[in-house]
Amino acid sequence: MATYVVDVNRSPHASLRPVPIENVKLEGGFMGRWLTVVAEKAIPHQYKMLEEHERLDRFRWASGKISRKPKTSFYPFDDTDVYKWLEACGYVLAWPDLEESKSRELRGLVKQVIDEVVAAQDSDGYLFTEHKGREGERWKSLTFDHELYCAGHLIQAAIALHRSINEEKLFNAARGFADLIANTFNPEGIRGVPGHPEVEMALVELYRETNDRAYLNTAAFFINERGKGLLEVKGSPTFLESAEYMMYHVLGGLEYFIDHKPIRELTEIVGHAVRSLYLNCGVTDLYMETGEQALLDVMNRLWEDFVYRKMYVTGAAGSRYISESFGDRYELPNERAYAETCAAIANFMWNWRMFLATGNAKHVDVMESTFYNAILSGISLDGTKYFYMNPLAVFKEYTREPWFQCACCPPNVARLIASLPGYFYCVVDDGIYVNLYNSSRARVSYREMELEVVQETKYPWNGEVKLTLHMPESLSFKIYLRIPGWCDGAVVNVDGRIFKPKSSTYLPIMRKWKDGDVIKVAFPMPVKLTASHPYVRNNISQVAIKRGPIVYCLEEIDNP
Repeated sequence: MATYVVDVNRSPHASLRPVPIENVKLEGGFMGRWLTVVAEKAIPHQYKMLEEHERLDRFRWASGKISRKPKTSFYPFDDTDVYKWLEACGYVLAWPDLEESKSRELRGLVKQVIDEVVAAQDSDGYLFTEHKGREGERWKSLTFDHELYCAGHLIQAAIALHRSINEEKLFNAARGFADLIANTFNPEGIRGVPGHPEVEMALVELYRETNDRAYLNTAAFFINERGKGLLEVKGSPTFLESAEYMMYHVLGGLEYFIDHKPIRELTEIVGHAVRSLYLNCGVTDLYMETGEQALLDVMNRLWEDFVYRKMYVTGAAGSRYISESFGDRYELPNERAYAETCAAIANFMWNWRMFLATGNAKHVDVMESTFYNAILSGISLDGTKYFYMNPLAVFKEYTREPWFQCACCPPNVARLIASLPGYFYCVVDDGIYVNLYNSSRARVSYREMELEVVQETKYPWNGEVKLTLHMPESLSFKIYLRIPGWCDGAVVNVDGRIFKPKSSTYLPIMRKWKDGDVIKVAFPMPVKLTASHPYVRNNISQVAIKRGPIVYCLEEIDNP
């Protein structure tokens, strides 16, 4: 089996091919600890929350297994809490060092949950518990109902489990829903788009898994139809007559939904941060399959606007509290930052796709910074409490919670951390890319040879990294080492040959490698004071303190 978050092995316009999760074993260290926390604490805790907050009961009620309608959280997308939890389990089950007893236990729990989910599916493939008993409301409110958003997370969970343990039941259910969507949304059917993008990237990934072009065509249809104002809510401006109309305008209208302008014409990243970044994931995925230059061009424009003008120093995204949205350029308040955990995860996901498309080190720089500073802030050290928002300054007590009414973030952070081994290495025709640093062992298939790359390091607390190669025979190829954007003065030593590469690049080391060869890397980690752009008025006379990839938080308890 080979478990990828994004499988671009056959994508004609991808620049790199990732090494699957099964092939990378994190041996302790900073990231390895987080894998343990997710497997032993977060996943059991989140399953408990899914039961206590009746997320699983929604499926039992929809299937007729129970007659009492579960309590609602008010949000129509509660199904996705279950789907993201399942996806996290799929990645955990792919880990090469997962103990057999723990694997059996988790597989059993996953099977129980899948049985509950699939039993709720309609005969034509439709699966959305919010509309149980309201079948006439299918596809009637794409702006707010989240049917397609839920479908996207179902598909991603099914693919993860299909790749890791060859699970077929959920995969067939997801395909059934995807087939219904493909047959419903097309030029001859409903001309609509998801109110919350997500299904686009899921459909492209389903195409990669099945080679069924209908899924790719449907993803392209949604992307091409977006920007035509199809999500506009029309009605009375009187709140009592149309709460949905009022909410639509309070949030920001079409711009909030990124439906104000066709994708290829966008020049500024706007709207709800998670919606916008998930949409960009789908667009980047579509580019890697079609090679349409206009799609990559707009992604590069939006990336520059986001990273240079609208992203926090931590990698957080979304500055407007009222609508979880991007603000104007350089509008980056600290106390009122929304900085949703899911938006940081979406940032990571988009940059992974941009890296696979381009091979540019700047995208992994953003991934790394976002992971350490804007994603991990969203989960407690024991894995059982979470932040939804991650403001950069807090002047009152603000603590993590074990769950939320809108609980999108906890299982999202679990699935991201669980997938970490899949981002460490990539392969290209002339060599191997080393993207991230943590003590680890990786099996990398290259030119019909399987070699092992061993990392020894205390990164991110220490900048010394030792890489050792083990291989059955000598072979000439390049090893591309990522030199982080935060690092000035990196030194790389290969058998006495010294390299002093630039930051935010990949250093290509070409030689005939043999078993036992060692690469020694030194990333200097001085403490740095980082100033923001002068247009960020909230940061006048302020600096951020950074060391290595870490942005430090000065807590009042330590600084009375």
